Amino acid sequence: MPLKGFYLIVFGMVMSASQLCWATSHERQVSDQLPILRLSLHDAMAVAVEQNPTVRLSKERTTEAQSVADTRLGELLPNLSGRMSGARRRLFFGSFGRDPVVADPDRLYETRAVLTQNVFSLSLIQKWRAAKIGVQVAGMDADVTKRDTMATVGLVYLETLRAQEAVQAREADVALSRELLRLTSKRRAAGMATSLDVNRAHVRFKDARQRWLVAQNERDRATLNLIRAIGLSFDVDLVLTDRLRIASVPEQSIDQALIIAENNRVELKAQKQKERLAALTLSTVQSERVPSLQASGDVGLIGNKLNNMLTNNNVQLMMTIPIFDGGQREGRVSENRSRIRQEIIRTQDIRYQISLEVRDAILSLRSAKQQVQEAEEGLTLALTEVKLARKRFAVGVATNIEVTDAQTFVAKARDNRIESLFNFNAARINLARAQGRLQDIR
Repeated sequence: MPLKGFYLIVFGMVMSASQLCWATSHERQVSDQLPILRLSLHDAMAVAVEQNPTVRLSKERTTEAQSVADTRLGELLPNLSGRMSGARRRLFFGSFGRDPVVADPDRLYETRAVLTQNVFSLSLIQKWRAAKIGVQVAGMDADVTKRDTMATVGLVYLETLRAQEAVQAREADVALSRELLRLTSKRRAAGMATSLDVNRAHVRFKDARQRWLVAQNERDRATLNLIRAIGLSFDVDLVLTDRLRIASVPEQSIDQALIIAENNRVELKAQKQKERLAALTLSTVQSERVPSLQASGDVGLIGNKLNNMLTNNNVQLMMTIPIFDGGQREGRVSENRSRIRQEIIRTQDIRYQISLEVRDAILSLRSAKQQVQEAEEGLTLALTEVKLARKRFAVGVATNIEVTDAQTFVAKARDNRIESLFNFNAARINLARAQGRLQDIR
């Protein structure tokens, strides 16, 4: 084979292999792309209500409570059962002496239907009523869990936004440090700066990049925490559509805010129902002292041959009168009275807690508004300072130490602005949580 032809064959094989590797790499890149999910703050809280495992468990507890109520109701309704039996018997009629008298084997077949009905049982009635209250309590507890989850997801969403804003701030710091390094290197080439100035600018640039890499890692971790809090799969590219900003929050006094919280907080409503539940449980135990009445009856066929069976029936009415149980009932009465007092104490404690949360959220919101204003002004002044410092360094009337110090102030001012915006929005969510109106957050 000519050498030129051999080279052409080898070249063709290399090109084919290159194309195959490129195609495989392209397919891998396409397959590695994750589906994009865009969520606002309101959407994230709404999705969490459906996906978060804690919320789903609370809903299952409500279903469980409803099943308990159905069971209590079933104790008040008629109960019908049936049975069938077949037996082979030998009866003993004699003594245990030498000649015992034993009857010949005999067969007995029986089939019966049995019906029982609690005609009157105050204790069972009270248990059913208590179970219905238990369903309401479980539903309200599920609602409390839902609102707590919404608040948690909202705060984690804000933390993720803060981490994203920090990445953008660090990128701006890197760009500013790179510009200072370029300017310092240019001045050194012109003989207007020293190697120390260049090295100082280079150190500043590396420090800015290091902080930028740390901020990126914190952003990615915050995103994972948000995905977990919502209850989503990690195989998704989560994009947050909101930004840290000043939102409109109506001005309200402490008294106005407390009235709204009193009307909307599900915890308080659930606690009042728990007081009712404790009272009904006590009534259930006390009602055991009242006589109960039960009716029962059965009808069936009986005989020693399947084709020759006789019908018989039985109807009875039974009254049960409690007389003495060793003091057990009185002990349970005392126990449930203590539970009622405990629930009353918890109700008062919840009122105090709601008042504390409302007052704290309003104070934090007012302070955060002022912090944002100060941070905005501070950032404007810091940017002006670094601009002036760069001009002074460019004309040779100052060293790059002034510019480096000004950059430090800019980075600090950016962090202050991000933190103040985060505090404002966190206080906004906390106030909505304290007043029971998280659904209004946008």
